[in-house]
Amino acid sequence: MASFAITHLHTPFLPKKLALLTAAACAAALLTGCGTVQVQPLDEATVQRQAAADRQAARANVPPIAGKLTMDEAIARALKYNLDRRTRLMEEALAMRQFDSASLDMLPRLVANAGYTTRDQDLITRSVDSVTGLPSLANPYISSERSHAAYDLGLSWNVLDFGMSYLNAKQGADRVLVAAERRRKALHVLVADVRSAFWRTVSAQKLRDDVRRTITLAEAALDDARKVENERLRSPVDTLRYQRQLLENLRLLESIEQELASGKVELASLVNAPLGEDIDVAEPEGGASPALLEIPVARMEELAVSQNGELREQFLNARIAVEETRKTMLRMFPNLAFNYDLRYDTDKYLINNHWSSAGLQLSWNVLNLFTAPTQKRLAEAGVQLADQRRMATQMTVLTQVHLARLQYQIAYRQFVRADQIWQADAKIAEHVKNRQEVEAQSRLELVANNTTAILSLLRRYQSLAQLQGAAGKMQATMGMEPRLAGADTLPLDQITRAVGEAMRGWDKGLVAPAAQ
Repeated sequence: MASFAITHLHTPFLPKKLALLTAAACAAALLTGCGTVQVQPLDEATVQRQAAADRQAARANVPPIAGKLTMDEAIARALKYNLDRRTRLMEEALAMRQFDSASLDMLPRLVANAGYTTRDQDLITRSVDSVTGLPSLANPYISSERSHAAYDLGLSWNVLDFGMSYLNAKQGADRVLVAAERRRKALHVLVADVRSAFWRTVSAQKLRDDVRRTITLAEAALDDARKVENERLRSPVDTLRYQRQLLENLRLLESIEQELASGKVELASLVNAPLGEDIDVAEPEGGASPALLEIPVARMEELAVSQNGELREQFLNARIAVEETRKTMLRMFPNLAFNYDLRYDTDKYLINNHWSSAGLQLSWNVLNLFTAPTQKRLAEAGVQLADQRRMATQMTVLTQVHLARLQYQIAYRQFVRADQIWQADAKIAEHVKNRQEVEAQSRLELVANNTTAILSLLRRYQSLAQLQGAAGKMQATMGMEPRLAGADTLPLDQITRAVGEAMRGWDKGLVAPAAQ
């Protein structure tokens, strides 16, 4: 069959132009059928170049940390330069662009067309008598030019499409607010993470020198104990027990040193600083305050209901579900469409080469009579589900308020107790140091007491970090955040001042409404 078609392309009955066009079409189809998409694995050099470019872009316009890093500046840097927060801001911007696009869908459609038509033979037609059915005596006539161009400009407006676009735009506006609430939730988590990592970095900076000095002292005592063992100056069992106690203290000190090393890396990641940079932090004054416990529980519940980002998102989702119900009901109505066209055709056989036309069309899907109840029940079920989620989220948020307050209360008590234990251990270590003698036994006591004091101080800072985390959870549950508008465009020092004012207000128990 294929050879038959190709043979007829070269017969004298087909015009040469048509034969060439047919041959070109066959060649294009053959090339398309033979073409394949090859698997292209990632090139290692390309990946390396892109990764280097991404790292450079991530660190672009991020000023280096000058001097000691304060808590306020750390939070401000996280708000301005953190990569996850930038992603949330871009998601919010994308939702705004989608809303703008949905708003434009309400406009009428204005379509311009231009086309060119050609044929190798004239369009010749015959006619028959409408009564007798016999061929007309008139000669066949030509009604269209072989080659001609046509242009038209059409305006159309659909009532149903307009209504659907209006409801889609309303849903898009609510989705913009949903993206903003998700950005707020991410901000709350980011602030809490920065506070926790900052205090761990403070503890690492505070304990680093003491841990290293005590490790050096313990290793020196261990060397002396091994010399005593080799010289057999004491009982082997006593010497080995002495060494074991030293090794146990060394193991504890090394585990403390490893634990302290992670906080600085996490803080650098949160503030978008080089991971290998040695960040010098300034320990905030105070650090623990029971002021948040002085806020009445009823006030905390009120703030959480009105400002919590997760609960506000569920309110917005309920509104979106209601609009979805209205869209379902709108589809059941008849559709009214209007169109108006301006046309022009270069065909010389036309008496009127340019003309305009208008039309009005009313249509209705009769099957909506049968599907309407099902569609309505489906939409109502979506609304009920959104309402149920909102109620469940509200109860969850209220539960989080009480749990966060209880956790903060427990963390504050644990911090107070850890601080008292550290003060007692520090005094004991100081007394042991003052009466130290040269004997190995006294050096073991000194190492043990120094290790105990370091461990107590570590537990104090750990309790303080847990207290700060509990405070961050309380503030996140109540929707408390710094008053910032356009943090990505504000200078760093201005964001730092705003964060400091907000943090001082929180520490004093003064709760302000969250920034929108």
